[in-house]
Amino acid sequence: MAQLLQSLEQVAARYDAIVFDQWGVLHNGAEPYPKAVDCLKALSQSGHRLAVLSNSGKRAAPNRDRIADMGFAPELFASVMTSGEALWQDFARGRMDAGPFYAIGRSAGDAASWAEGLSVAFAPLKDARAVLLMGLPDGSTLEDWSDDIREIAARGLPVYCSNPDRKSPRAGDVTVISPGALAYAIRDAGGAVTFYGKPHLPVFTALQADLGASKLLMVGDSLEHDIAGGSAAGWDTALVKGGLYAQAFSGGEDAAVLQDLTHAHAAPHPTFLIEDVR
Repeated sequence: MAQLLQSLEQVAARYDAIVFDQWGVLHNGAEPYPKAVDCLKALSQSGHRLAVLSNSGKRAAPNRDRIADMGFAPELFASVMTSGEALWQDFARGRMDAGPFYAIGRSAGDAASWAEGLSVAFAPLKDARAVLLMGLPDGSTLEDWSDDIREIAARGLPVYCSNPDRKSPRAGDVTVISPGALAYAIRDAGGAVTFYGKPHLPVFTALQADLGASKLLMVGDSLEHDIAGGSAAGWDTALVKGGLYAQAFSGGEDAAVLQDLTHAHAAPHPTFLIEDVR
């Protein structure tokens, strides 16, 4: 059974750095969770190194700006790494074809903003040679994308998914589908998908190298991405009860709920369990 923590300060001294997911951990997409800002400030003031590792299709800089706007000062973090940043760096190094790409994002203009500094062309799906999947508009359903799924798979277009999350929490205890859900649907239909981000090892090793750290703690709300990925990287992990699984934990005893969830997601048990970031 994972050890239940009352606060991260209980174990912070064991680690060279503490790494946080964003959505469901630091904020809900609209505002920070009640104790999160004060917790990170206290950890930083006590000399602990902090970082962010996010399955965001956007680059590191706009994510740093986003969390700064929510009260998480940039100087709190030794590093901010996103799956979108890792994908951008591979494009910059010439490791993949430059398209033209059919871009799928949460908001209009997201793909163009992400591609600044790259020689990347975008096109409608009928003219595309590949797909950049970095976000989905809130309120999307897989049925909305059924025609795209069929065409992308039938034409064998390579898909680069820079957010493998299947679901994300939003304000008001709402959960929305995320790009990973669409990417897996395309793969299930026979398409070729390359995933960037958690739980895939490269993004963990890139952040660890950037931090120059050997002993790390991953704090996340997804067993499939944060906990499984962190464990595979050799990190300790802390699962936040108040994110994706808030409803499940609200209705049962911690040990039983965690056992059911790890079984359902074929994921390892976290090292720690904590109510929220505090």
